Amino acid sequence: MKLYYNPGACSLAPHILLQESKAKFTIEKVDLKNKTTEKGEDFRKINPKGYVPTLKLDNGEVLTEGPAIMQYIADQVPATKLAPAAGTMARYRLQEWLNFITSELHKGFSPLFNPAVPDSYKAMVKENLGKRFDYLNDHLTKHNFLLGQDFTAPDAYLYTVLSWSGYVGIDLNKWSSLQAFFKRVGERPSVKAARTAEGLK
Repeated sequence: MKLYYNPGACSLAPHILLQESKAKFTIEKVDLKNKTTEKGEDFRKINPKGYVPTLKLDNGEVLTEGPAIMQYIADQVPATKLAPAAGTMARYRLQEWLNFITSELHKGFSPLFNPAVPDSYKAMVKENLGKRFDYLNDHLTKHNFLLGQDFTAPDAYLYTVLSWSGYVGIDLNKWSSLQAFFKRVGERPSVKAARTAEGLK
């Protein structure tokens, strides 16, 4: 498998899962502005959507969208328990968390990275994200990870999104359990390996 990524972007989440799964994979950086890979290919010919993450499978198929990619990776190595078995209530809980993160957090951060967005609107965005963080903080006061006591796919995604907080002026120290989760996940060897591979501090 080959993961197309941009350092620190949402593609970090499946990168972490690939490290966790011990699967055979390679990575290739994408210049999202110019839509080219580090080997000089036109990235839009690989993924017409033009964004990461993108996973090229060994059979040549291309899979896009982070939540789908993360579940695919988890299902390739079920022994890692990165995702509960399909059809179980626990699996639907995993999908519930992935959808929450992608729609309520991931997309919520997007305006904060856009220099054209007025500060007044960014303040409202941060307020809305704060409400989501309140919910997560309460949940993580009772659980080590989103699905309970075991690290699973949504945890990698939540860690990745939370890692953007410092870049946009959000102080996670306001949410002690959420901050503890971020630090706990950040200590995992898979996270350190993925960050190192992407050239992140």
